[in-house]
Amino acid sequence: MASAFHIENFGCRAARADGEAVGDRLRAGGLSEGQPATADVVIVNTCSVTAEADRAARAYIRRTHRLNPEARIMVTGCYAQRAPEELGGLDGVAAVVGNSHKALAPEIAAGLARGAALPPAVTGHGLVPLASVTSSGGTPIWADDRFAHSFLEEAQVLPGVQTRPNLKIQEGCGNRCTFCIIPQTRGSSRSLATEAVMRQVNGFVAAGGNELVLSGINLGRWGRDLPRESGIPGSLAELVRRIFSDTGLARLRLSSIEPMDWDAELIGLMREFGGSRLARHAHLPLQSGSDAVLRRMHRRYRPWHYAAKLAALVDAAGPELTLGADVMVGFPGESDREFEETLEFIRALPFGYLHLFPFSPRPGTRGWTLHAESPVPAKVSEERMTILRVLAEEKTRWHRARMIGRTLEAITLRTSESQAWDGNTGALAENFIPLRVEGRHEANRLLRIQATGLTEDALLAARILTLH
Repeated sequence: MASAFHIENFGCRAARADGEAVGDRLRAGGLSEGQPATADVVIVNTCSVTAEADRAARAYIRRTHRLNPEARIMVTGCYAQRAPEELGGLDGVAAVVGNSHKALAPEIAAGLARGAALPPAVTGHGLVPLASVTSSGGTPIWADDRFAHSFLEEAQVLPGVQTRPNLKIQEGCGNRCTFCIIPQTRGSSRSLATEAVMRQVNGFVAAGGNELVLSGINLGRWGRDLPRESGIPGSLAELVRRIFSDTGLARLRLSSIEPMDWDAELIGLMREFGGSRLARHAHLPLQSGSDAVLRRMHRRYRPWHYAAKLAALVDAAGPELTLGADVMVGFPGESDREFEETLEFIRALPFGYLHLFPFSPRPGTRGWTLHAESPVPAKVSEERMTILRVLAEEKTRWHRARMIGRTLEAITLRTSESQAWDGNTGALAENFIPLRVEGRHEANRLLRIQATGLTEDALLAARILTLH
């Protein structure tokens, strides 16, 4: 029987793309995918953006070890990069692979699954863990601050379990926001080469894929670290145009892009292709609507810059555009007035959804020091989160209700049992609104729908006009 593995992903789209890539490599190497209770190796792909993310990873590792004491647990991802020795000391952990050595994670996991203490392929790289990078409990650790083996180029992305898979084309970040640990856990910005991106897109189309999501840690910075050559894209906008001109991809979706990276060329593509081949969906991290808080965060825009970007995007894509944002509550020193500024700012803008987070101090960041000097009480942060949740729900329902009667392009998804029982199919509109469409249909079908109303759980009910 083939050795079995299980991957548990925590965190963002980019982290999930890393986990999917590791899984693809292991399957290609002859391993089967199983459940944690029976797997030979369990890969825990961690996040470390908040203290809660750290706690969730530790709890999962302990639970897995109790459930399957024979499993060899490999921990990778951002937490593994930030605090490898801490994780290496947990019972059941057989190896810790930081983001700096992520490209080697499939080889290390495969060796562990087959019972090898140190996989020969990894030994061949000259990367046998030394005493200086071994936990106090003797667990081997692969992690350093050079990130020389960090870019895990994915196996061919295919339309499968994920109808709309992520293609991660950028890694790392150099923005140095005071609250963020990502530059330490993922290194500086690095881009996947144009040729590799084009191979992936063409392979996805050839396999019958219809919608692909470009993702990255700081996606808008794609290409800026690549050599400038004539005819070779040097920016995200140039890459998107190349994809549209040289492939038959039906729909491309862009994941989160920083406000200052929505330049005139990228916004122009939304005007030219939005609603057809480019999804009318833009996620711009906001964090705060207070100028003073943004300055303490070392964010590289002011509230009026942000509002101007949103206005330009709406002008380019039209009212069907869905705008999303990340908002942080309780940043050190956030006063009642500064929080009110954020509320007023959000109320004035046409957001379709918000991702809300309480501030979490991360060791090694300037925010850690600021929190020690001027913490916002937990009770105050909780109250502010409650207020914002109510506002976010109002924004979401208002935006989705505006779509009733409109015609939208969409794609069918794998349908939940509850929807299947009702004789409906789950789908996603190109502007990122979840749909419940009439009738049963297989996943990965392109369709044109007319929105007919809102369901009790705020999904957009729709009838199919055209099914491809």
